[in-house]
Amino acid sequence: MARFERITEIAIVLHDGAQVTDTYSTLLNPERSIPWNITQLTGITDEMVAHAPKFFEVAKQIVELTEGAIFVAHNVSFDYSFVREEFARLGYSFSRKQLCTVRLSRIVFPGLASYSLSNLKRHFGIYAEQSHRALDDTLATVQIFERIMAAQEGADSLKALVDNGVRASKLPQNITLDRLHAAPESCGVYYLHDDRGEVIYVGKSLNIRKRLFEHFADQTPKGEKLRAGVADFSFEITGSELVALLLESAEIKRLQPPINRALRLRQFTGCIFTYTDQRGYRCLAAGQRSKRNMRQLELVADFPKLTSARAWLDSMARQHQLCGKLCNLDSREHACFHYTMHQCYGACVGAESPEAYNERVAEALSVLSRGLPGSFVLLENGRQDSEQAVVAVKDGQFLGFGFVDAGETYQPADLLEVVKKPYSDPDAARIIRGYMDGKRVVRKVAL
Repeated sequence: MARFERITEIAIVLHDGAQVTDTYSTLLNPERSIPWNITQLTGITDEMVAHAPKFFEVAKQIVELTEGAIFVAHNVSFDYSFVREEFARLGYSFSRKQLCTVRLSRIVFPGLASYSLSNLKRHFGIYAEQSHRALDDTLATVQIFERIMAAQEGADSLKALVDNGVRASKLPQNITLDRLHAAPESCGVYYLHDDRGEVIYVGKSLNIRKRLFEHFADQTPKGEKLRAGVADFSFEITGSELVALLLESAEIKRLQPPINRALRLRQFTGCIFTYTDQRGYRCLAAGQRSKRNMRQLELVADFPKLTSARAWLDSMARQHQLCGKLCNLDSREHACFHYTMHQCYGACVGAESPEAYNERVAEALSVLSRGLPGSFVLLENGRQDSEQAVVAVKDGQFLGFGFVDAGETYQPADLLEVVKKPYSDPDAARIIRGYMDGKRVVRKVAL
């Protein structure tokens, strides 16, 4: 990858659209030993570059030579990433429009078995004295580009080809502009696949087509990673933004895409529970998600790890001056440590009434709770105008989502029959609650 490797040779051929106007090439000292496989491929050895200029010594000349020019190369994103990374190490942002002769060749010369540089050279009878050397490969690319230009009928056709090629150069190698334009401008979830078909990223958008274009135009390291690894994409239209949010979160946990990070945990094992003790004090406890705990205690919130749950509970206890013993954070026999520090009003020793203490616990729980109140369905836009999306919650638990005919009348209980739960997702309740809080109008039907 460009971020970890260095350039050992660079060649620039300037072309005005009719002919070559200038050439420049030089070996470069990469300031490290050249890998054996690169020497085998190119013939360039450590001895050959020992006294060659370092990149910073030729950087200004490269900028001046390429000012206002389009960066053309065979598999341009590969070559361009190396040049740009070398400039980035110098603190300079190198930016040029790009044009890929691989993409253009596929359009102009369809049906070839391969569009590698070596195969196109054989196909067109292009001779190069030294393959895999910068200048000879660049001159061969020039000849291929000239053949592409010659195949166009008139200046307008050539301009359109180049303009589309510049836009397409930002896309992953196997994804065309036509393919992207065929993506729907609808709300839903999209999947980015590698060359083996494996999902490497899952996202949601109100406009799938627009979001895909934004991804592939992204010049950040994340954008580069996407372009380098993506070979295809797929999508699922949901219509409803809430359904898209729920499906995205569940699919990330099910598929574990390597580029997604924030939502990738398969399951949340840490929890905060609540219960009332014999004296009437409402207690809190951090514990593991287990059948016994879920049966005997009331779940308040879930967390990726038990340590996260304990950290949250400790924070809530301090903020609301809750008792360390009643939060199961302190195993002292009598007064808790918080009480000795005047951070607890003494519920642990009976100095504070259950009613007063429980009121502060309720305040803490209102901040911490991720649950959903009651049983209801939410009705949202469907995948098409004739359809409605249904999101169902029963006894505070997310049941799933589905779709019904917008023209039919349904009893609330009937709506439960159409919903199906995706991969189990402890984030679902938080997503639904946040969506309901953030929306001015949500059609809610009680069950």
